[in-house]
Amino acid sequence: MKNYLIIFISICVLVSHPVSAQKKAFNSEDVDTLVNDVLTTFNVPGAAVGVIKDGKVLLNKGYGRQDINKTLAIDSKTLFKIASTTKAFTAAALAILVDQGKITWESKVVDIIPNFALYDDWVTKEFTVADLLTHRSGLARFAGDLMLWPEPAGFSRGEIINNLKFLKPASGFRSEYAYDNLLYIVAGEVVANVTSMSWENFVEKNIFMPLQMNRCFAGAVPAKQMTNIAQPHGLINNKPTIIKRNQTYHKDSVMAAAGGIKCSVNDLLTWVETQLNQGTSPAGVKIFSEQQSKTMWQPHTILSVSDNEKKYNNTNFKSYGLGWRLADMHGYKRVSHTGSLSGNLSYITMIPELDLGVVVLINQNSSYARSTIMSSIVQSFMDVAQKDWLAIQLQRQQERQSRIQAKNAEVNLNVMPVRKSVDLPLTSYLGLYQDPWFGQVKISMKNKQLYFESLKSTRMHGQLIENESNEFIVWYDDRSLEADAFAQFIIDGNNNVVGLKMDRYSDDVDASFDYIDLNFTRISK
Repeated sequence: MKNYLIIFISICVLVSHPVSAQKKAFNSEDVDTLVNDVLTTFNVPGAAVGVIKDGKVLLNKGYGRQDINKTLAIDSKTLFKIASTTKAFTAAALAILVDQGKITWESKVVDIIPNFALYDDWVTKEFTVADLLTHRSGLARFAGDLMLWPEPAGFSRGEIINNLKFLKPASGFRSEYAYDNLLYIVAGEVVANVTSMSWENFVEKNIFMPLQMNRCFAGAVPAKQMTNIAQPHGLINNKPTIIKRNQTYHKDSVMAAAGGIKCSVNDLLTWVETQLNQGTSPAGVKIFSEQQSKTMWQPHTILSVSDNEKKYNNTNFKSYGLGWRLADMHGYKRVSHTGSLSGNLSYITMIPELDLGVVVLINQNSSYARSTIMSSIVQSFMDVAQKDWLAIQLQRQQERQSRIQAKNAEVNLNVMPVRKSVDLPLTSYLGLYQDPWFGQVKISMKNKQLYFESLKSTRMHGQLIENESNEFIVWYDDRSLEADAFAQFIIDGNNNVVGLKMDRYSDDVDASFDYIDLNFTRISK
């Protein structure tokens, strides 16, 4: 068994061994060993990790490879997509406008974006700028995310805002937490409408430039900066493989304000120190006021506390602020956020009372790897029994895989399902189908089999495999999507096909593929 001086991680998989609660001096070599073991265990090509404590950078470096097929090493300047940790930048952009007196957190969105509309007229009228950031709109979790990915999804920001009114609420306004991305895109357009400047330009001018974050980009990465890039990877047959569709650093993204920033760990440490300094940079430049820092870090929406959070972090309360998740952790306030895009994961955690900030970036989809590194480092600064986080997270991964396999014993995203039989001739299902917000899909014949094709989200196309009754399985041509779906055709009393509903094929399909919200009507044969 291998012991680390401050993090106390062992390679043992089945048993977690609490050890001495006494803190040790920070040792970057122990973290090096930890990170390298994590990369090997979870098949992650590379990572970048940063630690700042009391205004001093203790760690700022890369590990492993940018690309599994090349020997290029990750370093502190390597660009990663930081995904939803972008949301804190959008909150900060709005905080700057509040400081400038151009808006308030209670400003009505419809007063800034006149065509903004949700399903309920009253909610539309009452919806504030703060509501855009707090995941309490009443929309279902990940509602409308099919307008964002797989990229390029084909929807403009204007179309996304226009289509919000077709998304039916799943709960009462401001009644419960349900994570969303679309309303952060609206928040970005609030910035644009108020300043006559794109969200991307505003963030780069008012945050990146004054903080000298030269390896951070809100929009497309300029051609001359398109080097030292952490390529996105997924696991295919348990081997890291480049996700080619997500090699989009050089392109603008419609969802930039929700999760589109590309940045290095070196620059994110500057951002974290600015956050810990309540809006003032290490060089003394004020980005936003102390009051706005407090507002962004105060609870706005209550979140539930999981059994594991209570067990491992002694968490009693959890909430969402403005672009940040908030919780107590072993008696300390924790301010954090994760980010997940296919092939790029991020995690930022701050413990203000310890003046501690940690950044973790990886270029593979393993949330277990990301959490192992973050939990090990953060808790090493606390007077608590240190845990074997590598063993804990590996066991969690194994347990989840077992649950999914048990629930979906016949489902394997790597093996095409066997064709069964359906109630009607295949030609009965042909035609054009229309959903109010997702647009049209075409069902046609290809090689004597039914074929599914989204006319808006052009990566979503593939075979329709007969399952049972009037149900098919959409088996996408691009296997890296990991987004296969059930397609249930709706039949009227005269045995005519009149519509189409969809759902995820298995629990392995990411919940952001929100098929459940789709309701297609057949508009032509």
